[in-house]
Amino acid sequence: MFFIFGLRTKVTQSGVTQQVCRNCGNHAAQVVTRRSTKFSLFFIPIIPIRTRYLQQCTFCGAQYEIPKAAAERIAVG
Repeated sequence: MFFIFGLRTKVTQSGVTQQVCRNCGNHAAQVVTRRSTKFSLFFIPIIPIRTRYLQQCTFCGAQYEIPKAAAERIAVG
């Protein structure tokens, strides 16, 4: 008997906002994405392992992690 298991990461775009980038200092669009990694068994995602919220500058491409509360505030407003 054998088991097929692994990790699957799903990336979804949560929202876009206009802010000053932490890296380059330019006022540009910042894209907020949600990356959720789940343990999968027989290609069925079962257990969530980790969820990260990332913000990426569209001007310079710098990407950094932000807290969940900040990501939800950007997605709503």
